[in-house]
Amino acid sequence: MSPRKVCIEALGLELPAERVTSDELEQRIEPLLTRLGLSRGRLELMSGIVERRLCPLDTQPSSLSIAAARDALGRTTLDPSRIGLLIHAGVCRDFLEPATSSVVHAGLGLPPSCAAFDLSNACLGVADAMAVAAQAIRGGSIQAALIATGEDGRPLIETTIASLMAIEDDREARKALKKAYASLTIGSGGAAVLLVAEELASTSHVWLDSTAQADTKSVGLCAGDRAADGGLVMVTDSEALLQAGNALAARTFEEFLFQQNWTRDSIDRIITHQVGSAHRKLLLETLELDPNKDFPSVQKLGNMGSASLPATLYLAAEEGFIQRGERVALLGIGSGLHCRMTALQW
Repeated sequence: MSPRKVCIEALGLELPAERVTSDELEQRIEPLLTRLGLSRGRLELMSGIVERRLCPLDTQPSSLSIAAARDALGRTTLDPSRIGLLIHAGVCRDFLEPATSSVVHAGLGLPPSCAAFDLSNACLGVADAMAVAAQAIRGGSIQAALIATGEDGRPLIETTIASLMAIEDDREARKALKKAYASLTIGSGGAAVLLVAEELASTSHVWLDSTAQADTKSVGLCAGDRAADGGLVMVTDSEALLQAGNALAARTFEEFLFQQNWTRDSIDRIITHQVGSAHRKLLLETLELDPNKDFPSVQKLGNMGSASLPATLYLAAEEGFIQRGERVALLGIGSGLHCRMTALQW
């Protein structure tokens, strides 16, 4: 018997109400920019990010995951008792122990028969979790799986701005600003994906397969951790990360096309992880893909970590950018470096 088909039954999205522009962030570091002879507007110009959403202080990532998951569950008549697996796939988590998925599980009122765990792999968490869940559904051990993530970028942005403003030496400040650039592109939000076996599906959106490759020699190009004051800090070599990420994407994409027996021209729509306009331009050029097939969201949402890919898929579907029957390629890259490309038949 051939494995069961796996369908995307529903997608969910949760966006905080507060919009913060790139210009507003630069206003907060304007004294530093003036000292260094830099003008405002560089962040938006270089990243293409006009604004991003940010959560109120002390928001728990689980609350974003729960809200996004409820949105997804509200779009289906599937009985939640059929869900056999919940995965929280965020970089952000409520605490080190227990797993944040436990909080999400309780918040959603899922049955005791539904297993739950966290799966974290930088910006690739949701894509990786979909692959794990899809294989479990194909193998028959579960009938449905819910993947949810919640990313709160505010602690990282607040710590980054505070640390930059505390640097007195201009030479050190210039170096720090370059390494902190990526941290100021981060946004907040939650996203969810409900995968089900074909016999339970009310949609025709099929998860086909995925291809993954790694370049862990580049692990040091982006590193985030807890700051001494309890906030978050991230140091990124943006240029080196851009180049290494695109080289990895090029290798992964050739294997992806081979495994799916697809060609570039046979792909109807593209959903990429949203980093910035320069990343999008170079990625599409490197993979020789038509920009008109891609749906960007970074200008309004910034980089939402693991939520970016599913959130962009959600918006593309809601706005009718993706039509029934189209072949869709989800192109994900995460620090580490890791790349996973996923094939969908919408």
